[in-house]
Amino acid sequence: MTILQLDSVCKTFGRKTAVDDFSLAVPEGSIYGLLGPNGAGKTTTIRMVMNIIAPDSGQIEVMGEKLNEKSKDRIGFLPEERGLYQKIKVRDVLTYLGEIKSMDKADISTAILKGLESVRLSECIDNKVEELSKGMQQKIQFASTFLHKPRLVILDEPFSGLDPVNMEVIKDIILEEKRKGTTIIFSTHIMEQAEKLCDYICLIDNGSKILDGKLFDIKKQFGKNTVVIEFDGDNGELQNLEGVEKVNDFNKYVELKLKQDTDPQLILEQLVNKIRLNRFEYMEPSLHDIFVEKVGHHKNNSGVEHA
Repeated sequence: MTILQLDSVCKTFGRKTAVDDFSLAVPEGSIYGLLGPNGAGKTTTIRMVMNIIAPDSGQIEVMGEKLNEKSKDRIGFLPEERGLYQKIKVRDVLTYLGEIKSMDKADISTAILKGLESVRLSECIDNKVEELSKGMQQKIQFASTFLHKPRLVILDEPFSGLDPVNMEVIKDIILEEKRKGTTIIFSTHIMEQAEKLCDYICLIDNGSKILDGKLFDIKKQFGKNTVVIEFDGDNGELQNLEGVEKVNDFNKYVELKLKQDTDPQLILEQLVNKIRLNRFEYMEPSLHDIFVEKVGHHKNNSGVEHA
């Protein structure tokens, strides 16, 4: 079943086309990555799905129905711009958010306790929001997104500003919700996060879709063209290797994009006498490399700079 369907959706602001003839079908029970550079149209698309702004043309369906105000009660939404009422206790803020999602009062207290426990903040239930750190507030808002047990959850940059420990907490909740059957749309421009979590991805740039489908199938389309190495030694030895088109250098971790039809054995033979290899892996390109290639190509062809 398709839980969210967008058909030829367009949105402009003055002379700026934010979303251009955009179509999307999100399968129920998946983690779907809505990816793109800053200014690509991701947040505008999400705001139209949430009925915050209306599309100029096209149609949006949620759970088989045309988008309406009642649709929002079945969606959990974590906006990129975080915000909780600062002068109010956590318990009262979450109670209010549950009520506006039409939750029964008898269910709200139990949901609050479970939600705070999931983000490891049970002890903060009677604190005022302003007494908590920015990261703690962010986790509470994340918990509020799942409070009413939505079938569809939209997370706009959910890991922004979190330390590695809290990123792990949020990641585990996302995966647990998926196991329960919740559909999660995950908007980000950080490709490493998307590659680890997403079943499907849609890559957009300048308001247009340039790539869409199962992540596994997309990577397979590009074929194995990358050698990943970790090593001890001078990374200057990696320059001018025969058969290498591009070197993506992370100091002691390097991705080598191979020229077409290059045998990875040739690369290994050149490296063994230059550096001490701790890892040598022949693989499909990373989502980061696919992103750079497709967005760069699209930008060069369109001649449009990103906002």
